[in-house]
Amino acid sequence: MTAGVAPARGLDPAAAADVPLADLEISRAWLVDPASGREGPGEIVVERGILEAVTWLQGAEAEGIDASGVVIAPGFIDLHAHLREPGNEDAETVASGLAAAAHGGFTTVCAMPNTTPAIDDPSVLARIRDAAAASGSPVTLVAYGAVSAGRRGEQLAALGELADAGVAGFSDDGAPIHGASLFRNALAYAGMLGLPIVDHAEDPVLTAGAEANEGLVATVLGLRGWPGSAEASAVARDIAILAEVVRDVPGARLHLTHLSTSASLELVRRAKAAGLPVTCDVTPHHLVLTDEWVAGSRRWSWEALDAGGAARDPWRDGSITAGAFDPSLRVNPPLRGPVDAAACLAALRDGTADAIATDHAPHTEVDKAVEFGLAANGISGIETALGTVLAAVDAGRLTLATAIAALTSGPVRVLQGRGSGSPAARGLAEGAVADLVVFDRSAAWTVTPDSLASRGRNSPLLGRSLTGRVLLTVAAGRVAWQDPEA
Repeated sequence: MTAGVAPARGLDPAAAADVPLADLEISRAWLVDPASGREGPGEIVVERGILEAVTWLQGAEAEGIDASGVVIAPGFIDLHAHLREPGNEDAETVASGLAAAAHGGFTTVCAMPNTTPAIDDPSVLARIRDAAAASGSPVTLVAYGAVSAGRRGEQLAALGELADAGVAGFSDDGAPIHGASLFRNALAYAGMLGLPIVDHAEDPVLTAGAEANEGLVATVLGLRGWPGSAEASAVARDIAILAEVVRDVPGARLHLTHLSTSASLELVRRAKAAGLPVTCDVTPHHLVLTDEWVAGSRRWSWEALDAGGAARDPWRDGSITAGAFDPSLRVNPPLRGPVDAAACLAALRDGTADAIATDHAPHTEVDKAVEFGLAANGISGIETALGTVLAAVDAGRLTLATAIAALTSGPVRVLQGRGSGSPAARGLAEGAVADLVVFDRSAAWTVTPDSLASRGRNSPLLGRSLTGRVLLTVAAGRVAWQDPEA
C-alpha cells in the first residue's frame, strides 16, 4: 500500500522559522488520533499551516489501506531529553537536538535541567530559548527547572521565579532528589505553583559504584550490580511523601521518570488505584533492550523470554552474537532483565505508565569510548525511538494506538496545563495548527552515524535496520523534517 504525499511547496526544512507555512495533501494513509480515540484509513489537507481537512475513509474508498503502510499521527512529545546546551555543546546543542527530534517525529521536546550551569535561574532558561529561536527549528522547546540550586540537593532553587518564566516542572534529573525534607518542600511548593516534580528514582547508597543491572549478566561479566530495589525503594519513599503532602496541597503532582522495574511500576499502579496524583514514563530502551545486550546478545526483550514468561539464559541458548561491554549500553537506570522489560510493556498496556520518554542522552566519543564502567550514562535515542517502539508493535507486544498515545496524548496529560498549549494536544483536529508526523511502517532504514542529526552517536543500534521511516514532520504548521528520498 502506498500513500500520496504532495510536495510541501516552497519549504526548506533547514530554513529559519519565518519560512512559509506548510501546504500539503496526504491521501490514502492510516490515521491514528489518540485525542479522539480514532484510527483508520483517511486523508488530510494542510493549507498555510492549518489542518484544513481530515477525511476518514470508509467502504470502497478505504480498500487496500491498512496500518502497515504510511501512518499519520500527531507530532510526538518527548517528556525527557538532554540537549546539553549550555555547557557541553560538543555532545549536543539546542539546534542539533531539535533537528534530531524532528528527524524522530517529535514536535515538542522537554529539556532536562542538568546543563552547566543548571537551569536553576530564569537567565539560563532564557539562554536556551534564545538558542532555540536562533536554530530556526519550528519544534517546540520547553524545559524543566532544577529543584535545587545548582542541582546540589541542598536548598530549593528559585521555583517561583522559574515558574513565572514558564518552566514545565521541576527536576534534578541526572540525580535523584536526595533529602526527604527537600523533596517534601519541593512537592508542596511546586504544587502551589501548579507544576509537577519530576524525580529520577534512585537510592544512591544502594547504587554506589554500580555498573550494570544486578543479576546473572553482571555476575558473569564481573560488573558491580545496580539492584532494582534501589529504584523501588526510592519510588516508595516518593509516593509516601506525596500522600502526605497532597492532604495539605491538593495541587501537588509527582512524575516518576524512566522507571525500569516491575516492582516500581507495581507501586505506581497501587498509588494510582488509591487516587494519588502520580504519573510515570518508561523509555524505549527499557522496553526493547535488556541487560544481556551488555553480554553481546542482540535480540529484543520479548525474544529473551521462554513460553512461561521466564528469562532465558543467553549463554545456554546461543544468543550471544556480539562482543561484550559495549559502552553505548551503559545507562541509568541500567538495562534490566527481560521480565522487567515485559513489565514496562504491560504498564503501557494497562495505563500504569502514562508515556514513553526517550531520555535522549547524547555524549561525545571521549566520554563513551572508554571502559564500560567508566563510560558516561546514556543513549542517544530520540531518532531511534519510533523504530524501537514499532518493533514492539510488530511483535504484538503493543497496539499501534497504544504506542502512539504514549508518545502524544500521554505526555500531554503529564504536562497538563503546560502541555495543552502544544498543537499536538489537539490531535488531528480540523482547524488546528498542523503538528504531525508521517511515517512509513513498511520502510526500513539503517542506523548509522551519518544517518543521525544528533551530535551524539552513542547508540547500541548502530548498524541495525529499523522499520518506520519518518517521511515528514510538521511542527507548529511548518516543515521541521522531510525525508529527502520521500
